[in-house]
Amino acid sequence: MTNNRSTNSLFSLFNPNSIAVIGASSKQGKVGYEILKNIVEGGFKGGIYPVNPRGGEILSLETYRSVKEIKGEVDLAVIITPAETVPEIIDECGGKGVKAAVVISAGFSESGNLKLEMKLRERVENSGLRVIGPNCAGIVNTSNNLYATMEIRVGKGEIGFITQSGALGGAILAWAKDKGIGMSKFVSYGNAVDVDETDLLEYLGEDQETKTIILYIEGVKNGRRFIEVARKVSMKKPIIAMKGGVTEMGSRAVQSHTGSLAGEGRIYLAAFKQSGLILAEDVHEFFDFSKVLTHCERMRGERVLVLTNSGGPAVMATDKLTELGLSVPEPPQELKSKLDFLPKYYSKRNPVDLTAEATAETYVKVLKTLFSTEFYHAALVICVPPFFLDSVEVAKAISEVRDEVKKPLIACWMSGELVKDAIPILEGKGIPNFPTPSRAAKAIWALYERSKFLARHLKQKTFKNLKGFRP
Repeated sequence: MTNNRSTNSLFSLFNPNSIAVIGASSKQGKVGYEILKNIVEGGFKGGIYPVNPRGGEILSLETYRSVKEIKGEVDLAVIITPAETVPEIIDECGGKGVKAAVVISAGFSESGNLKLEMKLRERVENSGLRVIGPNCAGIVNTSNNLYATMEIRVGKGEIGFITQSGALGGAILAWAKDKGIGMSKFVSYGNAVDVDETDLLEYLGEDQETKTIILYIEGVKNGRRFIEVARKVSMKKPIIAMKGGVTEMGSRAVQSHTGSLAGEGRIYLAAFKQSGLILAEDVHEFFDFSKVLTHCERMRGERVLVLTNSGGPAVMATDKLTELGLSVPEPPQELKSKLDFLPKYYSKRNPVDLTAEATAETYVKVLKTLFSTEFYHAALVICVPPFFLDSVEVAKAISEVRDEVKKPLIACWMSGELVKDAIPILEGKGIPNFPTPSRAAKAIWALYERSKFLARHLKQKTFKNLKGFRP
C-alpha cells in the first residue's frame, strides 16, 4: 500500500478520536508511563488504549496485550517500544487499520543503525500509515487537548512549532510556558522516515488555528520541494526558522544527532531567505519575531521613529537599527517645526528625546505629530520611567495612538518592577514590548524583512488575489 502524501492525510495525526499507547508502562519515570499520563491529564476526550504485553490496568485504564486486541477503532498509535520491535508493530497497526503513528523510540540511523531504519521505512511505506519519527518527542494539538509527548504541556496559542530536535523543542516549550506564550501545534519529527519538515510546513500552512510558524531544522529531505512549499506558505503566514548545523563542526554534530545530512549551511540560509523565511539566531528571537509578525501591520518602508525619555537606550536602538539596514532619519524641517511646543533642551531630531520630564501627554502629542504622517514607517517607543513617572499611564496613552495610526508600533518599556503592570496593557492592544532596545530593533528588522518579501511578490499579485494573506 502506498501512502497518501496529501496535506489531508496528516489530519489523523493531530485530530484523532482514539489513541493507542504501545509500550505504556506502569512505572513512574518511564517514558511509556509519562506520555500516557500526559495524554490523560492533558484532557484528551477520545478513547485511550494502553498497550503492554502484561495487560492489567495502567492509570485506571484497561491495558491491552497488543493493538490487535483493541475492539474499537484506533486513529493514532504512539509507539514507545525497543527499536527492533517497531517494524513489526507498524505491521500490526496497518493490519488493525490505524491511520497514523508517532514513533518515540530511538536507536535507528542516529545511532548508526541504518539497516533497521531502512526496514522501518519499508514497513511504513507498505502500511498505509502516516508516521512521525522515529527518535522524536511527540506531538501536541492544544485545540483538542492532545499532548502525545514527553514534553511539558503548553497552553493554547497561535504559534505552530516544528522541530527536528525533541530536546530543544522541549526546552523551548518550557520557556514558552514560563513566559505565558501558547502554541497551536507542536511536532518533533526526528528522523522522518515518512512525514518530514515539508509535509508539516504544508499542513500548518493550511491550519486555521496557526497564525505564525516557527521551525528548528537541521537537514532537509527534499530541498527543492521544501523551498517551493516554504515560499507558498510564506505568502499566507510568517515562518521563522532557526537552522542547526550551519558550520562544519555543527554539521558533524547533526549527523550524530538525527542521522541527517545537514548540507552546506550558507546555501540553506540563502535559500531560506529567498523563500520568505525569517532567520532567527536564538530562542528569544523565535518569540520576539512571532510577536511582531502576529500583531503588527506590514511596514511600507525602512524609516523608523525612535521616541524616548532616556538617551542611552535610544542610542543603542539606533545603532542596532542602522546595523540591520533600517533608517533612523531626522524628520523633515516642516515636520520638525511642528514640535516647537517642546522645550528647547529636548532633542527634536531622531531619536526624539523627551528626557526624564516626559509625561504621558507629551509622548502622545509627539507620537501623533510625527507618526500620523507618511514619513515614518514604524515607531519604537522607549520608556525608562523614573520613580515618579507612572508607566501604566504612558502605556494607556500610547495604546490610544495604536488605535488611530495603522502602522507598526513597538515598545521597549525598561526597568523591571517599575513597568510590570504596564506591559500587559501594551501587549493587550497589540503593541509588542521588548525588554531591551536591541531586541526591539531586531524585531522591527524581522517585520521589515517580511514586508520586503511580500512587496516583491505583490508586484505580480494584488492583496485581493492572495488567498489567506495576512501582513
